[in-house]
Amino acid sequence: MRVLTIATALLFAYASAAQAFCGFYVATTDQKLTNRASRVVLVHQDGHSIVTMASDVHGDAKQFALVIPVPTVIKRDQVRIVEPQVVEHLAEYTKPRLVQYFDPDPCPARDYGGLKMVSRMAPPNPAAAMAAPMNRVRIEAAFSVDEYDIKVLAAADSNGLIDWLNRNGYRMPQDAAPVIGSYIKQHMHFFVAKVNLEHMQNNPSGFLRPIRVAYDTDKFMLPIRLGTVNADGPQDMIVLALTETGRVDVTNYRTVRMPSGVNVPEYIAEKFGSFYDTVFDRQVKQAGGSAVFLEYAWPIGGGMQLCDPCSSMPMDQQELVALGADWPSQPNMWGQPMSRGFVTRLHVRYDRAHFPEDLQFQETPDAQSFQARFVIQVASKRRTMLTCAAGRAYRDALHLRWRAENATLAQLTGWDPADIRTAMVAYWNRTREN
Repeated sequence: MRVLTIATALLFAYASAAQAFCGFYVATTDQKLTNRASRVVLVHQDGHSIVTMASDVHGDAKQFALVIPVPTVIKRDQVRIVEPQVVEHLAEYTKPRLVQYFDPDPCPARDYGGLKMVSRMAPPNPAAAMAAPMNRVRIEAAFSVDEYDIKVLAAADSNGLIDWLNRNGYRMPQDAAPVIGSYIKQHMHFFVAKVNLEHMQNNPSGFLRPIRVAYDTDKFMLPIRLGTVNADGPQDMIVLALTETGRVDVTNYRTVRMPSGVNVPEYIAEKFGSFYDTVFDRQVKQAGGSAVFLEYAWPIGGGMQLCDPCSSMPMDQQELVALGADWPSQPNMWGQPMSRGFVTRLHVRYDRAHFPEDLQFQETPDAQSFQARFVIQVASKRRTMLTCAAGRAYRDALHLRWRAENATLAQLTGWDPADIRTAMVAYWNRTREN
């Protein structure tokens, strides 16, 4: 069985980067599996963690397994299946966004413009045990949850666990032993969820039905190191953390806020996905490859200021409960129950060299709103704007604005200002009023 990492990925396509999460996939044949995208939802409160993993796995292997280190023995009632649209909704609701404001025609007394806001993003590139020495590997629990057959293993040493998986037909990566051994020294268990693809329910999104695991632990963390043992390069992960009151930060690596509220040229509306990919790449490089990036932090609940702009409808109480955020709701002004809490979206690109430790988190008291948000101010393209003094003044100011947008885009992406100017002129000529 060939091991593949589980990943949480931004809703853009990363053509050059592998995707990974805290565990790894192992296929029951020699055929190669690929994991293109996945997401992790993390809830931690009062010594209790709930982790929901949604993955996009492609390949010809009929069966595969997911292996994750966990701090305790997981029982049947601690595992649930979550509908894919719930995790997709949370990812959609928190994604980086583009907002457009439209300039009015400066000449007529009547305002042709107004305000329009849109959010755009590139689409998502959307075990029966065999014999093993009992003194080396012990099956602590075995049960099924829908299409998942689950075993929880305890191992005395890494070679014992690797032998057990190999005896059961799973091919392990060559570099797995040291990382597995480090988790065994922490007295962690190994959650093995074997999935029969033929039993999966119809899911048009292409994602496996997410699996939710709950356990008691004082550690607010995600074990990411196991996901690097067979990675071809840096891994991308999105963590969607749900808390009752405040933002979540990483404590053992820097948490850096993505750029937000900056104006970019109009033509970026047609390539926002690739633009954001480039911005993120540049931020990772500038941070030395060892930072975690904040993309969204916002209260969940009623009121008018839910987001700016909103990329989807807010999460409702039933969806939050499905993900483990089951703290009490609060009534709105009409006395109806209203979902509440706080959601943090963190994006990390990691490898073994820059992230030698698992991610450690903390909930902060900071409930200030933040989102990775980019602004396009759409210019008036009506020919009538040159028929009045205000229109001519507007056109002169427009050139200064474009110059500033060019400089900002070059700084964010590293693109050549001359190339940016060419693209801006081409977009203007193509979209202006004839």
